[in-house]
Amino acid sequence: MILDGTLVSKLELDIRMIRFAFLFSAALLCGNAVAQDSTPNTATGPDPATNSAPAADKPGVTETISPEILQFQKIEDGWSDAVNRRDQYSLELVLSPLFVDVSASGDVTTRNQQVAQVISADDKTLYLTQKVVTVRMLGDIAVANGTYTLHHKVGSGQVDEKGVFTQVFERVHGGWLCINSQRTILRQDAASRKKDSSPETPFHLPNPFSRGEKGPQ
Repeated sequence: MILDGTLVSKLELDIRMIRFAFLFSAALLCGNAVAQDSTPNTATGPDPATNSAPAADKPGVTETISPEILQFQKIEDGWSDAVNRRDQYSLELVLSPLFVDVSASGDVTTRNQQVAQVISADDKTLYLTQKVVTVRMLGDIAVANGTYTLHHKVGSGQVDEKGVFTQVFERVHGGWLCINSQRTILRQDAASRKKDSSPETPFHLPNPFSRGEKGPQ
């Protein structure tokens, strides 16, 4: 059978196009395979997040504070806030009925006297801040040490009394109540206060125990 020349040319053109399409598809498949081989394996490769430097080595990262210090700092903040707001109820939630306070000058006061002093304080500038430094847990007893600043009047002026405290807490019904507190004024602050003839101390009240009697055990 003799084919027309035009028909032969068309067939050759179709064959060439089929070959071109086949070669193009093969080249495309090869290119995809090469691209996949060159892509890093994120499942097994190093994770930048896990291989980053420790938090302690990074600038601007603060030191981790123990949960005990955070817990008792909240208690101290509540104590200070109750004094600053003259809040009797909030103060009673912090102090145990057995609470005894020894001020920086050695005056001894009870819980009721502390509450009465806060309510009837004539010094409207009185402002207390407390910062916990260490906490020792001894079962249902905790001992907190820290620093404090008490802004208050001395004579006709105002001072910022700075010192350290040791406070003993007892666990009661899942919470903590302070049963004993003792404050010690810083040496440089104590030296400056000697110049005043009638210095005041934190929550200063007359000693409820007459001379010759022993204080609470």
